Amino acid sequence: QVQLVESGGGAVQSRGSLKLSCTASTGTRSIYDMAWFRVRQPAGKGREGVAAINSAGSPMYEDSVKGRFTISRDNANSTVYLQMIDLRPEDTAIYYCAAARAPYSGDYRLQTFSYAYWGQGTQVTVSS
Repeated sequence: QVQLVESGGGAVQSRGSLKLSCTASTGTRSIYDMAWFRVRQPAGKGREGVAAINSAGSPMYEDSVKGRFTISRDNANSTVYLQMIDLRPEDTAIYYCAAARAPYSGDYRLQTFSYAYWGQGTQVTVSS
């Protein structure tokens, strides 16, 4: 069973920056894609895919974060990062790290059903 622990959330003002980290412990050899999802606040419509990265380091982004968010991965330390710049109030959400047990391609990489393991979430609050 893979356990994911996120860190790095917090409160910033609009146009500020934050970097999220997620480290996987145990069973890391079974991990392929890793990703970040979020539930926006208030009244988010469910977990939406933000960014994903495969074991080769190829990233994929949801349109609204392209150019502002960067996902990266350190396979040696089983850690995935999400660098966020130019944050906006609409980025306010709980951010979840996720890991997949199989490689995926295309839009599947940003779908919740592709991921078997989830972190507990970390809060990001952006004020205007």
